[in-house]
Amino acid sequence: MRGLIAASVVWAGLSAAVAAESYPDAGKVLAIGGSVTEIVYALGQQDRLIARDSTSTYPAEAQELPDVGYMRALSPEGVLSAGPDLILSEEGAGPPETIDLLKEAEVPFVTIPSGTDAEGLTAKIEAVAEALGVPDAAAGPVEELQADFSRLAEKTQDLSETRSVLFILSLQGGRVMASGQGTEAEAIMELAGARNAMQGFEGYKPLSDEAITAAAPDVILMMDRGDGEDGHGAAAETLQSLPALAETPAVRNGAVIRMNGLYLLGFGPRAVDAALDLHEAIYGDG
Repeated sequence: MRGLIAASVVWAGLSAAVAAESYPDAGKVLAIGGSVTEIVYALGQQDRLIARDSTSTYPAEAQELPDVGYMRALSPEGVLSAGPDLILSEEGAGPPETIDLLKEAEVPFVTIPSGTDAEGLTAKIEAVAEALGVPDAAAGPVEELQADFSRLAEKTQDLSETRSVLFILSLQGGRVMASGQGTEAEAIMELAGARNAMQGFEGYKPLSDEAITAAAPDVILMMDRGDGEDGHGAAAETLQSLPALAETPAVRNGAVIRMNGLYLLGFGPRAVDAALDLHEAIYGDG
């Protein structure tokens, strides 16, 4: 399992992949991506933040900062109007033409590498610290991350069974959009000691009734955004109204888990906490 592999890495060798650029004098930092914003706070550098994107909702104080828009639908005017002297962005921000224009602007633009295991998350924290010119500040959060992965390994290493999980991204129009392989959803399942019920395709795609029946997931996992029936926080009745889902062991047994999207899939400093909570939700105390 990915969680066990991640927990067994040699921590002394995790500091190689950090950002080459360093801007210790940047006092007006714009963070794009919820995990980047969380890391800035974990490093104690939040006083330098002057704006954030709409995915940056944690901690709550971050929501008081000006919002430049959704990280995958940014406009160069909206970003630059915040007046940053440094932009820190998760991989995957967009659209590509906006990112190209921002990188051509006079404001430094640093892309923080993604990561979903111990090595990747450590590199992510160190990259933000390096970009901010405070590399030593990463030591505390990295040490906490190491302890978190040790706790996670203790929870997941002696499982008598591995339950299968179907992550549903949306149910719009009655179509099940689910996670295949190579996604953050699959990564968090594996960290939690579970396996992805859907195999054979990458990313997210709509599922046929036959595919759902064949997968027969033990658990269904969805994002909870507190918005009820929009397809992300679908009520139990909605799942039961779709025949293919209603016949799965997950729905028959009421094994439907909803978690905050940023917490579940953000892969910031709280990633292992999210995996531990997901593990508890899937397997219980036993």
